[in-house]
Amino acid sequence: MRIIFMGTPDFSVPALEALHAAGHEIACVYTQPPRPAGRGKKDRPSPVQARAEALGLPVRHPARLKGAEEQEAFAALEADLAVVVAYGLILPQPVLDAPRFGCMNIHASLLPRWRGAAPIHRAVMAGDAETGVCIMQMEAGLDTGPVLLRESIAIGAEETTGDLHDRLSEMGARLITTAAERAGALEPMPQPETGVTYAEKIDKAEARVDWSRPAEEVDRHIRGLSPFPGAWTEVAGERLKLLRSRTAPGSGTPGEVRTGLTIACGSGAVEITQAQRPGKRPMQAAELLRGLTLPGRLGT
Repeated sequence: MRIIFMGTPDFSVPALEALHAAGHEIACVYTQPPRPAGRGKKDRPSPVQARAEALGLPVRHPARLKGAEEQEAFAALEADLAVVVAYGLILPQPVLDAPRFGCMNIHASLLPRWRGAAPIHRAVMAGDAETGVCIMQMEAGLDTGPVLLRESIAIGAEETTGDLHDRLSEMGARLITTAAERAGALEPMPQPETGVTYAEKIDKAEARVDWSRPAEEVDRHIRGLSPFPGAWTEVAGERLKLLRSRTAPGSGTPGEVRTGLTIACGSGAVEITQAQRPGKRPMQAAELLRGLTLPGRLGT
């Protein structure tokens, strides 16, 4: 199978590796252009570009795909299939139509739930019991195409978005390898019209913890934003990034420090099990408390 691979972040890398290892011909890898990063703000290639180059694969990173020249260059690759995994650009219809079997997308949710940009974050924050991966035949609408393969997994009671990200990434790599092998033979299943939800892009403005909310919501908020952008609260004038948590017995004034790093919420309490101070590495609660004096109440 001659494949064009289109992806950008770490989530996409296992799928590229799996397709390459399965013996498919990767005609070209499309990814987002290098971006300034690090203290020196030097251009850094995306994780997909770095891995593709290590595998000796040709890479393109156009800023857009709307122009006729880019679309002609894409079609000239004469691919059987395009695989799209968190690429970051909307694909115009000529691009969708160019490969013999069209474009397949790895989407990290059980469609039609959580269409859009941040399905893993939103599933954890909403308290979903399960999520999964859909291999979708792409069309012009936002994640509206028919589903070719799907698989579900339970979301753990203390699982973070980072944990779930890694599990779904590996699942997606396995499913897309199967889908590529069976391209043209899979039955497309239209998505139901009921149950549609949208996973809006995560805004850093929503990262501050509101201790007046119920403990279950605060816990999901912390885990859903971990590791990025990271939920935070204010402690002695600095932002403390909260990375792992669980609900705990207890009650009190919202934000009140009960014992250790157990914090009272609007109802119930949340125990912080891992956090990070500015400029420091993530620490378990016991280690963090040895170097941090907590006030009687957080977020004030």
